[in-house]
Amino acid sequence: MKRETEQIKSAKDLRVYKRAYALAMEIFELSKNWPSEEKFSLTDQIRRSSRSVCTNLREAWSKRRYEAHFISKLTDSDGENSETDTWLDFALDCKYLESADHKRLSKENRKIGSMLGSMLNNPQPFLTRRLT
Repeated sequence: MKRETEQIKSAKDLRVYKRAYALAMEIFELSKNWPSEEKFSLTDQIRRSSRSVCTNLREAWSKRRYEAHFISKLTDSDGENSETDTWLDFALDCKYLESADHKRLSKENRKIGSMLGSMLNNPQPFLTRRLT
């Protein structure tokens, strides 16, 4: 089995990054229609957390020379992904999201979480090799 990192030049090439980016953009588009009174609470929070999954992945990638730093930033990314899932639940319960949209977005969120979990459980293929 070919390692994903053999073909990767930046974090933007990671499948998990592409999926997280697409999810953040979809959340952004859907949240444009939410009430203005939510602008500084739910809307900003879900946009921030969903985007932070990607930004923390980029930071993790830049720190992959050091396993502990890499894992720390991946953990941050996973935490932001979990936060996004909570905001999706609030959006559903506040009736800003249709049930079908919530189900689809939550499913994608869980898939992203699973991919991040796999990276956390096996970071070695993603780390750069130190020269000795």
